[in-house]
Amino acid sequence: RGKGMSNRSCFGVLMALFVVLFAVLAVAPREPATWAMENAVAALFVIGLWATRRWFRFSRSAYLMMFSFLALHEIGAHYTYSHVPYDQTLHTLFGFSPDAVMGWQRNQYDRFLHLLYGLLLVLPLSELCREWGGLRRPAAALFAFTLILASSLLYELIEWGAAVALGDGSTAFLGTQGDPWDAQKDMALATVGALASLVIAALARRIR
Repeated sequence: RGKGMSNRSCFGVLMALFVVLFAVLAVAPREPATWAMENAVAALFVIGLWATRRWFRFSRSAYLMMFSFLALHEIGAHYTYSHVPYDQTLHTLFGFSPDAVMGWQRNQYDRFLHLLYGLLLVLPLSELCREWGGLRRPAAALFAFTLILASSLLYELIEWGAAVALGDGSTAFLGTQGDPWDAQKDMALATVGALASLVIAALARRIR
């Protein structure tokens, strides 16, 4: 596997960093109830990784991709996705406003994370399907792709359930920002991200 940090050490370091980041961003979130709902699935995911670490270890790159997504998710949960100040932050640091350049009228952080959901998590899922499920690379990639689509659909159904159960209290959690096609666009972005990641990975293997 080459020199450098082992998979086990990489997992330990990234897990420690995530715990610190989680603790910091758990302080005074914008919407405490929404923060709790946003973190329910993330907490189960991290607990699952920890509980199964002795039976299966991902590659270092897979751990890094999962940590990157979770870290960005924690930022979204802290601020509440539709209020993440990405535009103001980029404008302050670099004098660049993506909202102004692209003509966006809504906060796009949630859309960005749905894209990254497919882009960053499809390869770890494919790795799991190969190493644990015993699938060949093409079949593993296809199965991972379908898992991204299915989980995106499931999450949107969970949001719908929350909207029905909580009524007006679910507005911050849903984060539709008045777009009636928000759920469809979110699923489409996850699909595009997953497809792009698999294509890039396949082209990278060919170049090697």
